[in-house]
Amino acid sequence: MSDPIAWLTPAVTTFGLVFLAELGDKSQLVCMTLAARHRHGPVLVGSIAAFVVLNTLAVVFGVGLAQWIPERILAGIVAILFAVFGVMSLRATEDEDGDVVHERRVDGVALTTFLMILLAEMGDKTQLAVAGLASSLPPLSVWIGATLALSVTSALGVLVGCRLLRLMPLHRLHQASGVFFLLLAGVALAKVF
Repeated sequence: MSDPIAWLTPAVTTFGLVFLAELGDKSQLVCMTLAARHRHGPVLVGSIAAFVVLNTLAVVFGVGLAQWIPERILAGIVAILFAVFGVMSLRATEDEDGDVVHERRVDGVALTTFLMILLAEMGDKTQLAVAGLASSLPPLSVWIGATLALSVTSALGVLVGCRLLRLMPLHRLHQASGVFFLLLAGVALAKVF
């Protein structure tokens, strides 16, 4: 890749396609919801780490990854994960409004974010698009463009989530995120059946 244009053009193309595809997607909404409830740094770290892994898998294994893990099983795991977080969030009360945002350990929030996004996005349209792009464009360029795009959309989600915390009481945000997670669980469950 001695020619910068030969490397940069596929990276910019991938960035643009992935960025537009992910705006308002479930991973960005997960970042918003978690950032409204927890410190934003660990949420961002967890989401970026998940996208690094997902994009690596997409580029290395291509479309074959989605065929290794049956979609129904993956959708079932995601549905259970989102339902558990939804129920936990719905149980929030005003008593928890104090310093709840800082109660959880940083590594726990980052790990939670990582697992939620990793499971929710595995085999997603964006991951399949990255795999498809990597089959015809320089894989490293595709990986860099996709990872940067997903990192930026995650950062936007975290920024919006932090702003929400200033507008609503924490327990209301917990309850709203609970409804959101239950909706995502329903969407994932629909894939099972």
